[in-house]
Amino acid sequence: MPTPAQPPTFSFESIDAQHVEDALARMGPNWTTWMVMTLAQERSPLRVRDAAARLPFISEQYVGRRLATMHSDGLVVRADERRGAPYRLSALGESLTPVYRTLADWSRAYLSPGAMAEAERVEDAVQRLRLRHTTAMVQALDVHGPMRFVHVAEQTGLDYSHTQQRLLRLQADGLVTRTDPRHGAPYVLTDAGRALGPVYAVVGHWSAALPTRWAPPSPAPIAAAQRTHPGVPLGADGARTAAALRRSTAVPASLFSHAPQPQPRVPSYVTAQSTPGRSR
Repeated sequence: MPTPAQPPTFSFESIDAQHVEDALARMGPNWTTWMVMTLAQERSPLRVRDAAARLPFISEQYVGRRLATMHSDGLVVRADERRGAPYRLSALGESLTPVYRTLADWSRAYLSPGAMAEAERVEDAVQRLRLRHTTAMVQALDVHGPMRFVHVAEQTGLDYSHTQQRLLRLQADGLVTRTDPRHGAPYVLTDAGRALGPVYAVVGHWSAALPTRWAPPSPAPIAAAQRTHPGVPLGADGARTAAALRRSTAVPASLFSHAPQPQPRVPSYVTAQSTPGRSR
């Protein structure tokens, strides 16, 4: 009986951490995934007001600003530059489909096995991976781990304060843990961290299409999403919760191909995002 073919192995040493982080930074701003999936489902250009009508849990002003940023980042294009001209996905935006699928599969297998909207799942996964130096730390721990704190700092070239902050965040995000609870115990990747190979591979491949001179933009304040559900707080996390509450009626189910029906309750991790260590 023939031996089943083994899946190809992936070497973390082969990835370009900077390219991966640049790609994740472009994918990472809140609601970008929802915008991309909405435009992909419609298969036709949408004006800001039409996109906002399909995403009623955020304000039309926020939708306009997000689409403008996505336009600058090359994810969407317009037929012309007239005020109010509709947006559609660019070739770069359309090529995000396999990236989203891989991120969703990784999240479902290692982070949140329960049912949730696909766009929300992808955005949560990107938020865990997008911070600067996260990729370099995961790479170092895969190649050299287990590693003590000082050795992680040496391998990544970061000062001790930044290394400590990033390791705490990686622990909160479920990507690293310690070999035992003793103070000073070495850090190792969790199962979720060790399974990032396919994610980094597909993100790295997508990053090859990015303009060579592109760099992640500096953070800029954006108007908070409007409250659309009683009892849900304002802000990005509150708007995301409102999205989960309303998506079964406000958003076509076909937009989220992996979300079982009926749509689930708000995932517990969404309401727990205010806990220390997971602030965005």
